[in-house]
Amino acid sequence: MKTDLLSILYEDNDIIVCRKPHGLPVQTRRAADPDMETLIKSHIAANAAGIPSSKEPFSRQPYLAVIHRLDQPVAGILVFAKTPAAARELNRQLQNGSFGKYYLAETEGTPPVPEGTLEDYLVKDGRTNTSRICDKGTPGAKPARLHYRTISPKSAGALTDTGIPAKENSAHTFLEIHLDTGRHHQIRVQLAHMGCPIVGDTKYNPSAPDAGNSSASDGIRRERSGQQDKQELMLCAYKLSFLHPRTKEKMCFVLP
Repeated sequence: MKTDLLSILYEDNDIIVCRKPHGLPVQTRRAADPDMETLIKSHIAANAAGIPSSKEPFSRQPYLAVIHRLDQPVAGILVFAKTPAAARELNRQLQNGSFGKYYLAETEGTPPVPEGTLEDYLVKDGRTNTSRICDKGTPGAKPARLHYRTISPKSAGALTDTGIPAKENSAHTFLEIHLDTGRHHQIRVQLAHMGCPIVGDTKYNPSAPDAGNSSASDGIRRERSGQQDKQELMLCAYKLSFLHPRTKEKMCFVLP
């Protein structure tokens, strides 16, 4: 099990907060492909067994609850629960909107105003794994709301896994986004609908180069070997805040 993909920002007996890299799924059914859930379980089990996490994982599966997700191409901060009690409390906060979820994005085009709120209705198409803007009365429609503001490229270093500040491009705009709701592909769909599709988004940006059908593990192997890979989706969950499930301490994590 490759553990160099796992970047832990914080850990205690109740929770573990990690940075997910671009291209790595939170969960996958493909046994040969790495995912965040498996990497973290391996780390927890190895620590419980008293062996270095670089060794083979302990055979007993530890408890781990996925609280929220990021799309496979999206990088950023995730919190996982290590106990059922922590999972219940974090899920309660997630449902009542107590989580603070902030993103950075590099988009093509310029928003009509430098700061604003997008409110739409979205419906998911399970056959194509896409979502679209729809009317309120559409079956399956759910409200989607986010706030955005334009920022300097120098403030968007977290968009890349290296943390290197993004390069300026007169045709691109950098945004900070605060999610009020968490719909399927919400940010990607709403920004594209506004006329500012995200750079590298092969689902919702017509000008993005075709990424093909390579798996996450293929992309990760090319990245580790120094080979050139496809354009990354320039969207990152760079800031996450919530209350600690046991101590109720305010927790806030920000990627540099």
